[in-house]
Amino acid sequence: MANSEKTSDRATDKPTDKPGEKASAKNRAKARRPLFDLDLLKAIVMVADCGTFTAASARLHSTQSTVSQKVRRLEEMAGHKLLDRGSRDVRPTDAGETLLGYARRMLALNDEMIEALSGATVGLTVRLGVPEDFVGGSTTHVLAMFNRKHPQVKLEVTSGLSRDLGNSYDRGDLDLILVKQRRNSREAVATWPEQLRWIDSAKNPSIQLDPVPLVAFPPRGLYRDDMINAIEALGRRWRISFISSSLSGIQAAVADGLGVSLLPARAVTAEHVVLTAKSGLPPIETMDIALLHRPTADPVVKELARALSRMFGPQRR
Repeated sequence: MANSEKTSDRATDKPTDKPGEKASAKNRAKARRPLFDLDLLKAIVMVADCGTFTAASARLHSTQSTVSQKVRRLEEMAGHKLLDRGSRDVRPTDAGETLLGYARRMLALNDEMIEALSGATVGLTVRLGVPEDFVGGSTTHVLAMFNRKHPQVKLEVTSGLSRDLGNSYDRGDLDLILVKQRRNSREAVATWPEQLRWIDSAKNPSIQLDPVPLVAFPPRGLYRDDMINAIEALGRRWRISFISSSLSGIQAAVADGLGVSLLPARAVTAEHVVLTAKSGLPPIETMDIALLHRPTADPVVKELARALSRMFGPQRR
């Protein structure tokens, strides 16, 4: 009788999982998790950095449809919408921002692994655009200090007209730009007022000529409209005597007596004379120096932006 009761008790006992079985179940669950393809992550990082699928596909040497398919596949794997596709640009969603942070780390680790295995130095390339008058001097000093701190970073510096630099940035060809722009014309990471000066030749001045000869950048170039409007407000006649897309060309033309111009204070040389209020010309305070990078820019790009910002002091309020 006693044996029968014991047998019955054992039959009604519930089976219990062994510790090893629980661990195996967890491992099976982990094995079913999706593995994010680095190629897909690279695609979405490039789209976020460039701001458009068109620019990203050009950088990736791929087609726009292929890049779009990779992003859609990534969204399916993540279970979230990762990008807001606007009519003019593409911006990460909250989930996209989270994924981009991990994606950059995974891609960086991949590069580190390749570097460790090959023994080669794999670095990041930062593409910087600056106006011609910022190529040397303090800018070069900042870039040299930055390079000593980050020897693995390759700096590609492009100089040119602010208008052209802005276009290159919009196409995704530049990561960071320092440009001159009309005040409040475009949102920027930081802005400072641009100090402008009316200048004439120290040896062969031309401000008293009639019509006043003007040395200017090409149409739609910086300061051109400001110069013309100021001269017309004085009731004086004017003519364009010399046009150049090069700052050094403008400086030389004024120095040699070809006309009056309006340039940043830093571009005034010993061969120029600054025209004061006695000449009747008004101060021009319509321009800003602006620093731009994308919100999703690499931390190294943002660090370089902060270093460049220190050249100008406090921002414009």
